[in-house]
Amino acid sequence: MQLKGKTVLITGGASGIGLESAKQFLTNGANVIITGRNQGKLDEAKKLYPAITAIKSDVSDADDAQKLFNQVQQLGGIDILYNNAGVLTDPINLGTANGRHFDDAAYEMNVNYLGVIRLNNLFIEMLKSRKESAIINTTSLLSYVPSLLEATYAASKVALQFYTKALRKHLQILNSSVKVFELLPPLVATEMTTEMNGKKMTTADMVKAFIAGLQKDQLTIRIGDTKTAYILNRIFPKLIFNLANPKKSYQIIAS
Repeated sequence: MQLKGKTVLITGGASGIGLESAKQFLTNGANVIITGRNQGKLDEAKKLYPAITAIKSDVSDADDAQKLFNQVQQLGGIDILYNNAGVLTDPINLGTANGRHFDDAAYEMNVNYLGVIRLNNLFIEMLKSRKESAIINTTSLLSYVPSLLEATYAASKVALQFYTKALRKHLQILNSSVKVFELLPPLVATEMTTEMNGKKMTTADMVKAFIAGLQKDQLTIRIGDTKTAYILNRIFPKLIFNLANPKKSYQIIAS
C-alpha cells in the first residue's frame, strides 16, 4: 500500500503506539489526524509533531464519534482508518462474585470492539470512495491464547479478530478497494504495559515492522512474539497457554 499522500486517522494517537505511528506515517509522507480523550496529551503530541491534526474524541461515545466524522469530512476526509485506541482494566478474579466483572468487561468491549465497529460504520462509505484505502484493526497476541489476568481484554480482542476477518471478506465480495488489515502487536513497552513482566518490544521497532507490513499489503501483520504464539498455539496449545499464564498469574488470582 502506498502511504505517501494518504491521510490517516489514528485513534488513541496521543501516546504509545499511536503516537509513534503518527511519527512514522509522517516520515513516510502521509498526512496524519490523531484522536484521543486527553486534551493535554493531544496538545503535547501537537507540540512534538506540528504537522499532525489533533481532535479530542472518545471512540466509545456515539456523539463524539459522529462529531469526529463531521470534522474529518470538513478537512477533506481520510484514506486510512487506523483503529488503535484500546483499554485494559486491572486484573480481577473472575471466580468470585464481584460486580466489577461486568463493568470492566463492558468498558473494554465498548472501546476495544464496539468502538471500532462504530467508526468503521461511519467512515466506510468515505473509504470506499477512495481509489486505495484501508481499515486497520489492532487485535493482540492474546486473541490467540486466553490470559488469566487480562481475561476480558483478551475476549474483546478475539471478538475484534473475528469481526475483522468477516469485514475483510464482505468487502472482497463487494469488490471494494478498501483493504482490511489486522495488526497483532506483541507485548510493547507502553503506559498500558508498565506493570507487566516479560520481554517488551519498543514502540519504534513495533511500528517500523507494522509500516513495512502495510507497504507489502500484508493483510495480517503478526509482529515479534505474536508470530511464535500463532504457530505454537496451532501445534502445542497447552504449552503456549502456560507460557502466557505463568505460575505468578495463579498466585495473583488466589491472593
